[in-house]
Amino acid sequence: MKGDAAGFIGSIPQHYDQGLGPMIFVDYAADISHRVAACGPARVLETAAGTGIVSRRLRDLLPAGTHLTATDLNPPMLEVARTKFRPGEEIEFQPADAMALPFPDGGFDAVVCQFGLMFYPDKDKSYREALRVLTPGGRYLFSVWDSHRYNPFGRIAHETPKRFFPADPPQFYNVPFSCHQIDPIKESLIAAGFTDIGIEVVKLEKEIPDAALFARGIVYGNPLIDQIRARGTVAPETIFDALVQDLQREFGADPGRMPLQAIVFSAKKPAA
Repeated sequence: MKGDAAGFIGSIPQHYDQGLGPMIFVDYAADISHRVAACGPARVLETAAGTGIVSRRLRDLLPAGTHLTATDLNPPMLEVARTKFRPGEEIEFQPADAMALPFPDGGFDAVVCQFGLMFYPDKDKSYREALRVLTPGGRYLFSVWDSHRYNPFGRIAHETPKRFFPADPPQFYNVPFSCHQIDPIKESLIAAGFTDIGIEVVKLEKEIPDAALFARGIVYGNPLIDQIRARGTVAPETIFDALVQDLQREFGADPGRMPLQAIVFSAKKPAA
């Protein structure tokens, strides 16, 4: 897996975990982890696990003895994830490409992925890989962001840097919101061989206690920082300062409040 997903290295994982995790990921992690636990799986695979935000919730919710494997393309993200677990907790971390999983056929009862699909260059291949590693009757649960319309923080994260680079705006914040059309995903899941597809829109309102911490995550917690530095004409801190102002203008002074909206998919591998 190449491109934007391969850029979560260096200091990015820490900024991602501290600045973005509490704001846009933890609530959805709780939601999707409860969905996985309700399936009663004995063996769970997480793809695009990042810094372990979902992994931690899964381990808390799944019964002792449930085998949990957390994977990500970027080992530095998994190194942050490891710090959230005590020695002896039942979890295995392994770098892996979601489009070429290093696991045998039928090895898992559930596969889960939070906000990773958007970064997969070959999404159809990722669906087929999830199907392959599932046991017959197993479940694939994953989430994607809805569009900028329903996630205005994403619009701001895209438009604010664009003001500083009008001729060549950084494009990173288009990627996480690029899979909001439901029907193409549903049809691709069916084509891959999945059945019993469930789709749910999950809407939240989130308090922003510290716009500066959130803005720092937006700038430094993903490959946007590399795109800014590559252009070389505007300091990242200048864009960070503008983002703080734009977030507070849109959502209110600390604590502000913002809407979030995700789409959660559930699909089943047919029983043998």
